[in-house]
Amino acid sequence: MQTTFLIIPGYGDSGPGHWQSRWQSQDASFVRVRQRDWLNPVCAEWVANLEAAVTEAGAGCVLVAHSLGCNLVAHWAAQTQQRVRAALLVAPPDPQGPAAELNLQGFAPLPEQSLPFSSLVVASCDDPYASLAYTQAVAARWGSRWHNLGVCGHINGDSKLGDWPQGRVLLQSLLG
Repeated sequence: MQTTFLIIPGYGDSGPGHWQSRWQSQDASFVRVRQRDWLNPVCAEWVANLEAAVTEAGAGCVLVAHSLGCNLVAHWAAQTQQRVRAALLVAPPDPQGPAAELNLQGFAPLPEQSLPFSSLVVASCDDPYASLAYTQAVAARWGSRWHNLGVCGHINGDSKLGDWPQGRVLLQSLLG
């Protein structure tokens, strides 16, 4: 049985140059979780859409989240009965830091409990939306492994990672 990887973009969705979009275009097992409004995120609505996507994909699915999508995973995990295999959580933003200037509704504060599945938080030392200390604290709170990618900005399309093969290696290490 083939694993479904749910691509969970953050604020504004992930454009064509983003590693999430590239992974999705290269492999049909990567399926994007759609949101009605990418620029005015409402946590409850995003959680409901993720719940529906996980229900459709099944318990063996793997979550591949970026930015606000990581925060969404934490909110979803705090209220669902669904189970997933694992989650790759890349560049979670501090919802009370610079991301607070965006029109984010219901994403702060983040849930405090551990995630009930294996997870890996990947961070960059120069991410404008979260410090390394913040991402380390979030990883500890969520019971996640943590990886510092180095100087990669927000680990998005602007980071010029291309297909981001290192990310695929990190994903495989999570599933190993």
